[in-house]
Amino acid sequence: MDICEALRAESGVVAVVGAGGKKTTLYTLAARASESDRRAVVTATVRIPIFDRHVEDVIVTDEPVAALERADAWPVGVVPERESEDRYVGYDPEVVDDLAAVDVPDVVLVKADGARTREFKAPGEHEPQLPQCTTTVVPIASVHAVGKPLAAEHVHRPERVAAITGRELGETIRPVDIADVLASDRGGLKGVQDGATVVPLLNKVDDATHRRDAEEIATTLFERAPAVSRVVLARLIDDDPVIQVLER
Repeated sequence: MDICEALRAESGVVAVVGAGGKKTTLYTLAARASESDRRAVVTATVRIPIFDRHVEDVIVTDEPVAALERADAWPVGVVPERESEDRYVGYDPEVVDDLAAVDVPDVVLVKADGARTREFKAPGEHEPQLPQCTTTVVPIASVHAVGKPLAAEHVHRPERVAAITGRELGETIRPVDIADVLASDRGGLKGVQDGATVVPLLNKVDDATHRRDAEEIATTLFERAPAVSRVVLARLIDDDPVIQVLER
């Protein structure tokens, strides 16, 4: 199955949260949309590393709606300013709502939190920054976190993961711990608006062991989160990244 179809990310506003593949997911979705002649926009409501090579153009502007109306190559990135040589800042969520209100883009892809390149996380107090118009939320976790210690080396905000799971810092992360965080309204479901679709993505399914771990996470997610009806297993660095789509 195509990754856009699998994640229900073919149209609307798709917000990607969590850890272990957010940026790769955004850029993969943008590229696949372009291959299908859909106009994709990549943006953020938080800081985002420079991503110019992943899109046709990045427009730095305080008026993204007007900029998109003039765009003639897709996918396109829009950001408000460059914070440093390696990072852009993001828009307020309300600005992304304005983008979604115009007919120009077919899909708006939003990085809505940060993870400092870790494999797993729970959101901070002011995360995620979800636009009100979000139609699909994709909470991500890397199955590489399974078997690792619950510590800052592998987990962004490990103390928040501990608070959700009841585990102690330094203990070994289990599949059930990832499922508990993804299913929690203090974790993967935090801030999700009524009516938005949630499709968790388990990334870095590199071998049979990772696949078994991912399937266990998905099974537990279905038990814990009635709002989740689909979980996608993937290896996003592959040309055909979808490993399996599990349905409730």
